[in-house]
Amino acid sequence: MTSPNGPRLTPPGGTNAPPAPPAAPPGATPPPAAAPHGAPAPHGAPAPHGAPAPHGAPAPHGAPAAQGVESFLPQSTVLIVDDNSQNVELLQAFLESLPVKIVTAADGVEALQRVAEHNPDLILLDIMMPRMSGFQVCKTIKADPKTRDIQVLMVTALNELGDIEAANECGTDDFVSKPVNKFELLTRVRSLLRVRHLKNELERALTYLNEIEQEETDERRGLE
Repeated sequence: MTSPNGPRLTPPGGTNAPPAPPAAPPGATPPPAAAPHGAPAPHGAPAPHGAPAPHGAPAPHGAPAAQGVESFLPQSTVLIVDDNSQNVELLQAFLESLPVKIVTAADGVEALQRVAEHNPDLILLDIMMPRMSGFQVCKTIKADPKTRDIQVLMVTALNELGDIEAANECGTDDFVSKPVNKFELLTRVRSLLRVRHLKNELERALTYLNEIEQEETDERRGLE
């Protein structure tokens, strides 16, 4: 077909082909091209619905937080008492996965000084030590009302029945034998720390209830 100005060209694909998009004005920034299906979105563009977030991006609202943190345990202080520095280092390495502050002592006398300074929640206590044995340290701690609720876990190479009975008599809360198994140690440490913090919560609750009861008693007396 011809026109007064010359022959009219038929676009490829016939007369039914869609019209070409209008040209962008001079100086305008063209819109980003859509990524092919399955290809990652350009940097800064939102990921398609259901696609995993890029590495390092914050998790969507409501997504579970990463595990591995002992969030069920408040900040705790653990005292390690052993005259063998290698044993101390080993126990410290075993406990590094827990959210605890670690204090150390090299003998029984130093252990009692650390207890007075730091008021630990748990003591990992060796038995055979110079100047004061673990039995004597445990008896001293359990005999004092200010420290008797500190959990004591005896770590010992003694396996005789008499040694176990002596440990129970001096008030130890639990014991573990050397060589120490990491899984067993962590299980016992977690359990004893839970006991310690549950006791603290119970004491706070009882103190609060006693204060309320005393206030109510004072109010009744004031009304009489």
